[in-house]
Amino acid sequence: MKKIFKRAVTAALSVILCGYTAIFTASAKEPYDVYNYDRWGEPIPSQAGYTAERAVSGYDLGVGAMNMPSDIFCAFDGNFYITDTGNNRIIAINSDFTDAVRVYDSFIMADGTKTALKKPSGIFISAENQLMYIADTENSRVLITDLDGYVVREITKPDTEIYDSRRTFNPQRVIADKAGNVYVVLNNITTGAAMFSPDGEFTGFYGANRVQPTAEIIGDYFSGLFMSEEKLTRRTRNVPSGITSFDIEGDFIYTCTSSSTQTTDTIKKLNSAGKNIFANNEAVFGDYSPMYDTSQNRVLASAIIDVDIAEDGNINCLDFTMGRIFQYDEDCNLLFIVGKNADQVGGFKQAAALESCDDRLYVTDTMKNTVTIFKETDFGEVVHKASALHNSGCYEEALDPWLEVLKYDGTYRRAYLGIAAAKLRSGDYGEAMKYAKLADAGKIYDKAFEGYRMEFIRNNFEPILLALIFGSIAIAGIIKSRKDKKAALAAERKKGKSDEKEER
Repeated sequence: MKKIFKRAVTAALSVILCGYTAIFTASAKEPYDVYNYDRWGEPIPSQAGYTAERAVSGYDLGVGAMNMPSDIFCAFDGNFYITDTGNNRIIAINSDFTDAVRVYDSFIMADGTKTALKKPSGIFISAENQLMYIADTENSRVLITDLDGYVVREITKPDTEIYDSRRTFNPQRVIADKAGNVYVVLNNITTGAAMFSPDGEFTGFYGANRVQPTAEIIGDYFSGLFMSEEKLTRRTRNVPSGITSFDIEGDFIYTCTSSSTQTTDTIKKLNSAGKNIFANNEAVFGDYSPMYDTSQNRVLASAIIDVDIAEDGNINCLDFTMGRIFQYDEDCNLLFIVGKNADQVGGFKQAAALESCDDRLYVTDTMKNTVTIFKETDFGEVVHKASALHNSGCYEEALDPWLEVLKYDGTYRRAYLGIAAAKLRSGDYGEAMKYAKLADAGKIYDKAFEGYRMEFIRNNFEPILLALIFGSIAIAGIIKSRKDKKAALAAERKKGKSDEKEER
């Protein structure tokens, strides 16, 4: 009996080890453990959605060493543009990321004079007007030029009462919408991004973050109701964290903040009116909770330094603290976690900016002075296919790809969500409840249970009706029987009392 038990335990352990070996196969080349989160918010081993393909330096591109590459943008023409901050230049690179096609180290002003950059930190290329927008940080301006290097417009510190003259004007990031409006992230400004009209006129601030509603702030609010105006003016005001970076997709602007202590407005999706579509979204961006770093012997919380919206609508977030990329679908469901602070290819020393193009992710590192390129894996391709079908409303068509995802990773929560939605759409409410429970998706489970209940009633209407009729008759009979018994007992008691009176 003992031998049989030992063999059973050995076989079970072998199966478990084989499963874990399969899980880590896709991540064997990475200098970090690939993980995701389960339905309880606990980190678990997972398959890699992307794998590090190569790291590219300035020497590889034929332009000499880069110095603090701080931003990267993939333009409409397929070329990549990098702000080589320490070298005061913009590098344009071909779509294969093998050669530099141009280096912008000076620009031609309208009067024919040349102007140079000074620590540029942000770059954006508009597909609508084919203009280049540069956050020329230490020159305190935004330079707008054509792709030949001729300056079209220069935006400097606004000279208006709306913009406090005591504020600095040090652009960090810049984007433009289809209408030509320019949005600028400014250093040490917490009132949102500065917004300029197409002709460069300052129009106000856009998309300010909310103040984190801590217990201290709530207490200060109520105590302030009973303070005099003099005390209120002397009291320190609570201010929100400023915007760190942003990206634009269609009519929406996505912003991020790198504050590791604020969870409110970490990632926002703003419409043209500045309303945050994610305001009531309970999604967690970055690690669910602070992670303990053994190399530094301290607890570290995620700080999202950059955000990128892929062509398929997926949201890519770059965590400065741990050097990780967190990828989410349109509904903010976590898909993949990529990267870590490490010396090897696929790791970072100081991640700065993130960009996506086709099936690759590109990350600049201001300490390694490189751009690391990540390529989509087979697992990542299947997940993206299923996610794209799901996001387009083709839930049933996404079912087979989601089932394929579970063959790669049987603990992948996003697949359970997708399958539950597909089963719900097809009317298979029992299976929908099963997968919704595995994904801890309460809303889907409730809808499936409602459908299951209605289906059960519809399929069993006659038996239920007969049961109700016979049950009602039985209950009525029981009630009548009890009433008769009570009446009989009452009659007997009355008779007994009358007999006693007669005897007396």
